Amino acid sequence: MSMRVLITGLGGELGTRLAQLLEARDDVSEIVGVDIDPPRRRLRRSEFTRIDPRDRDRLVDFVTDFAPSAVAHYGVYEPDSRVGSGDARELTEAFTTAVLGAATRTGKLDRVVVRSGLEVYGRGRGHPLVPDESVTPAPSTPYGRSCLDVETAAVAVGRHHDVPVAALRLAPVVGSHVPSPLGRLLRLPAVPVPAFADPAFCVLHQMDAARCWVEALVRGYDGPLNIVGPGAASPWQAVRLGGRVPVPVVGPGWEVGRRVAELAGAPVPAHVLELLRYGRAGDGSRAVDALGLSDLRPTQDVLAELFEWATVTPLTVSREDVA
Repeated sequence: MSMRVLITGLGGELGTRLAQLLEARDDVSEIVGVDIDPPRRRLRRSEFTRIDPRDRDRLVDFVTDFAPSAVAHYGVYEPDSRVGSGDARELTEAFTTAVLGAATRTGKLDRVVVRSGLEVYGRGRGHPLVPDESVTPAPSTPYGRSCLDVETAAVAVGRHHDVPVAALRLAPVVGSHVPSPLGRLLRLPAVPVPAFADPAFCVLHQMDAARCWVEALVRGYDGPLNIVGPGAASPWQAVRLGGRVPVPVVGPGWEVGRRVAELAGAPVPAHVLELLRYGRAGDGSRAVDALGLSDLRPTQDVLAELFEWATVTPLTVSREDVA
């Protein structure tokens, strides 16, 4: 069957990448997207409409008129990524309730894929170090709770209307051109790291995230999936890989480091601070089998690309070149 796909958050890097992959598929007849900002990459047959999700009436009318058969809900905003922390939660809630409600009322919807994150598992005492999908979510940061709220709302809609809902619990997505608070922090000249620990974390390349979305949509997967890059890194390893200066921090020093980083242009939301202190990993084996994934980029390679992109090489011009 040919899919009519609605992408929320199309203006972001991840939403745009997904649209580009879907455009190459013959089983996708139409693609429309909506977001607060337009995409910055060329799209050949996707149609974009700029709507603030807080304009509920206009958004509901837009979704109802299109009547999608599939919804790719990328409009789950990470705090201090594209918008500030307060706006991120507000925009996410508005998108989720308006789009899912309007899409199901058309009677055409037959699959949903929503963005979530490993943050739903939480960190700290009593939380597993490498959770799989059987672990009960227990978020310990605002972003983690926001992701779980999206999952809960989508699953409730899916059960009521007998529609499969895939919740993709992404590892932190970093890379060139990705507005990531973790990526900005790691690119600073000096980066705060735990003084007496070196917890592991995984990251995900933006193209791998988009590929996973395509497979989840096409297969109509139902349930949560951890999406992580192979291998892991630690704050100390990441900082050394990027040639940055590690600044060991303990106790109250984290709040000082957080404020200094914000002044340097890299706000550190609670979930990123949690990653630095306690790590962020997940078991992604179920997704590899369920979505037929292969060749996901390892965490170390993704971080290397992040630092390579951030490096600026000055060009020298000789007098002969000018002449």
